Amino acid sequence: MKKNISLILFWIFLPVSIPVQASDAEIGKKAPGFTLTDSNGYEHSLSEYKGKFVVLEWINFDCPFVGKHYKSGNMQKLQKEYTGKGVVWLTINSSAPGKQGNYPVEDIQKKSKEYDTGFTAYLIDESGEVGKLYGAKTTPHMYVINPEGILIYAGGIDNTPSTDVDDTKTAKNFVAAALDEAMNGKDVTVKVSQPYGCSVKYK
Repeated sequence: MKKNISLILFWIFLPVSIPVQASDAEIGKKAPGFTLTDSNGYEHSLSEYKGKFVVLEWINFDCPFVGKHYKSGNMQKLQKEYTGKGVVWLTINSSAPGKQGNYPVEDIQKKSKEYDTGFTAYLIDESGEVGKLYGAKTTPHMYVINPEGILIYAGGIDNTPSTDVDDTKTAKNFVAAALDEAMNGKDVTVKVSQPYGCSVKYK
């Protein structure tokens, strides 16, 4: 029954065609620069993290696919594991005002605390400019950037497009694999995968 519900939610929340402009983000090329303000009022520019691995995670706490990874603790575990290794983890919300997933900063902070998150910062992209720059289509949609500022992975968090929290135990996590390989001086095996989740709620 759980699998049937997950499949229904998958088709409800992931449209066949998502209207996002052409992306400037390309694997093997320099990741597009940006500056955004976080939920605490501080600005973050991608350029300030040169010399570090950076993960970009598109989020919408109301999306059941995002919920799968936070309710299971899977996303927080990844955040804490890799920030503990010096990785910068930037969680980005591109939901427009009035759209699902757009919260006042007080609610963002409350939810972040409730989930015991481990990201470096929660960045607010209400205009959708940065999301469209990267071609972010779903929540979650994941990107990995190496210390030289080159985009080395883009796509889904794993290979199991469901809302079942139990699936996180057996799924192949593409983000972890990309980081592990790159941090050990190896070429990333899976550089691109199909993202899955709810459509990003652009204005």
